Amino acid sequence: MKAKHLRLILGDQLNVMHSWFEQVDSDVVYVIAELYQEANYTKHHSQKITAFFAAMHNFAQTLESKGHQVCYLTLDETAKHQDLPALIASLVTTYASEDFSFVRPDEYRLRAQLSEMSAQLSVPVYEVDSEHFLLPFDELADHFKAATHVRMENFYRFMRKRFAILMNGAKPEGDAWNFDANNRQSFKKTDLKFIPKPLVFDNPASDYLQRIKHHKIDTIGRESEHVAYPINRQQSLELLTFFCEHQLENFGNFQDAMTVASPYAWSLYHSRLSFSLNCKMLNPLEVIETALGAYQASAGKITLAQIEGFVRQILGWREYVRGMYWANMPNYAEQNFLEAKRDLPAFFWNANTKMQCLRSAISQSLKHAYAHHIQRLMITGNFALLAGIEPSQVDDWYLGIYIDAIEWVELPNTRSMALFADGGWIATKPYAASGNYVNKMSDYCKGCHYNVKEKVGANACPLNSLYWNFIDQNYDKFAGNHRMSFPIRNWDKMETAKKIEIREHATQLLNNLDNL
Repeated sequence: MKAKHLRLILGDQLNVMHSWFEQVDSDVVYVIAELYQEANYTKHHSQKITAFFAAMHNFAQTLESKGHQVCYLTLDETAKHQDLPALIASLVTTYASEDFSFVRPDEYRLRAQLSEMSAQLSVPVYEVDSEHFLLPFDELADHFKAATHVRMENFYRFMRKRFAILMNGAKPEGDAWNFDANNRQSFKKTDLKFIPKPLVFDNPASDYLQRIKHHKIDTIGRESEHVAYPINRQQSLELLTFFCEHQLENFGNFQDAMTVASPYAWSLYHSRLSFSLNCKMLNPLEVIETALGAYQASAGKITLAQIEGFVRQILGWREYVRGMYWANMPNYAEQNFLEAKRDLPAFFWNANTKMQCLRSAISQSLKHAYAHHIQRLMITGNFALLAGIEPSQVDDWYLGIYIDAIEWVELPNTRSMALFADGGWIATKPYAASGNYVNKMSDYCKGCHYNVKEKVGANACPLNSLYWNFIDQNYDKFAGNHRMSFPIRNWDKMETAKKIEIREHATQLLNNLDNL
């Protein structure tokens, strides 16, 4: 078989509304391939790989049903090729193609690989836009500069104005841009019974799982014969509708809350649409518009604070981290402002820790390949920050364990927000917290082996001494940061004997992280 035009679709480019698919062309073959290099560039959660493979296979079937020619290749068929460029070179020859095209990858690693291949391939190579993000790729440089702090709130306001979302003319709806202060509630006992049962799917995954095992791809997390997440556009739309009908009305209130006292503690009021969005089965603008439609039709049941909190995540944060990623790559992945060097504790791979906050967040991640943003930032991320874990090890863990983790969104969230490894490109201060924050926003501390009220001693919450030790160890780096003046003043006021006690206890903990 011959095809004049060979076009590559990556696993996170499953956008059926892309202009490529507007017309059926018998001269075009679309390549969708399960690749060892993508399944193995970090150690992924088993459910993450099966979800990607299932979504890719489903997308190939969708294109074929619309009359497009698709070359879908499994691991069995691609294993003989060293990498993606080798596969493409072989396919160009097989199909006697006159040119090769690809959608711009969202990962620097893949774009660099394809760009290098372009210079070596025997036919012309074309890159096209993904037609997914709200801010065009060519405009990113207008808003984001390398190694420069960019305030997310300013970018968010720009995006609100540009797309006329939640605006009354030139002013924000409700005369406020941000209702974040309203959206920091924790769960009361009476709130727990109203948490909705999550919508999950039952997509078969055994074939993909067998191939993963056959090709000896090392994975983490619980294996499953089924994919619980959407693997096509229809399921993604069902999940979006479910969120708008059952979760949006309390999304803002409880977006930072955590609990162990609900069978749905892993999902709560979060949409879990990130996998669908990041694979491009959903468009961000349609997600926002659907949520806005639900808000406007709710007759006040969904408040402005709820919808604004959700819009900020999609229109603001998601677009913002993409801009920060591309402005700072490839140097982003080398940042280690706090000179963190310790190894990631073993319990990040098995959840065997006496700290209930970490045990809950990690075991949930291993079981579901998912945790919401506060669990990632203020539980696992905060611990890694306080313990001084080497950033690349933390990056690899986050990138591998979460179903929605693709480097463009994972790296800024992990290295900047969680670890402050960039020294302030995104956050103006480290998101460091003692056990008090965890106790305020969750019920994790109630059943914990450790006492959240104690700073030192065998029963003391490790986060407490680790927090103050973190302030002490990085004192010089934070001394000029006005946003860190409060904890620094409190550390300065502390009695010398107490400081010594805290340092000694923290040192014991840091030398024994695997056994906390």
